[in-house]
Amino acid sequence: MTTIHAKGISRRGWLRWTMILGAAAALPGRVWAAVARPEAAFGATALDEALAALGDTPQVHEGIQFTTPDIAENGAVVPIRVEVDSGALPNVSKVSVLVEMNPNPLAASFDIPPGTEVYIETRVKVAQTCTLYAVAEADGQLYIQSRETKVTLGGCGG
Repeated sequence: MTTIHAKGISRRGWLRWTMILGAAAALPGRVWAAVARPEAAFGATALDEALAALGDTPQVHEGIQFTTPDIAENGAVVPIRVEVDSGALPNVSKVSVLVEMNPNPLAASFDIPPGTEVYIETRVKVAQTCTLYAVAEADGQLYIQSRETKVTLGGCGG
């Protein structure tokens, strides 16, 4: 029970309320993230299925700079970088990364707030040697860039 003294709330009471309010503040972000997740795209088991779930057929665009290693020694942690030239491709609202031969090709999806410079660095699992794709959505259209990465040690149980 929280006791309020003449000096104010007890230390335990203050800690308890701080933890409760902190947990409550963190909850909405997780709830909204789960709602916004493109379930059909993340659940897809084939590349074409994942691309179709993201939207229209993407067009190749040189404004997307997609960097992956030519050879990855460990497929469990393959570093990638996606940069979009805002002059060549303005109004990017989403960037997705797909790995062709993975059991679930859509590896990551990032919502981009308006006016934000698009620069993403992360690591993805790559099951075997294959093509990786960066897909940017701008003004309702999809644009794509691809790179092949050779994997010497599989990342999905290999």
